[in-house]
Amino acid sequence: MAEVLLIRPVLAIGLIIGLYELFAIHADMSFRGSHWFGHGIHATVLAVIAVFITMNTEYFLAATGLGVTGIPLITNPLVIRAIVGLFMIIKVHAVSAIGGTRLASAGLAEKWSHSLIVGVLIATAPYIWMLVGPALPAWLQ
Repeated sequence: MAEVLLIRPVLAIGLIIGLYELFAIHADMSFRGSHWFGHGIHATVLAVIAVFITMNTEYFLAATGLGVTGIPLITNPLVIRAIVGLFMIIKVHAVSAIGGTRLASAGLAEKWSHSLIVGVLIATAPYIWMLVGPALPAWLQ
């Protein structure tokens, strides 16, 4: 079976995860100014990129020939997805704890549970899509 590069599903799931993080960060932290919105935009862009990696892992393994190298950490899509999910958990929590602008209150942090949900959603995005994708409109496929 030829692997297919997914774009629209990546955008759909990435935007949903980004919106979840936008609302989670707004609920978890009390910001002065509009930093929560800037964090939400940043989170959405990175969520789309991370979902692009997790949903197109097999495509890139096949396209680059890495899938036949036999190196377990590089050739196993589950390992790659788990690494991306773990990275995103740490990144989401770290970015919210640091702040990033003078409008933010440094030292506040998004709850670990919300960071964990974001990472798990990103790592499991291909499997979520297999469940909900067929029920969505054809233009999103």
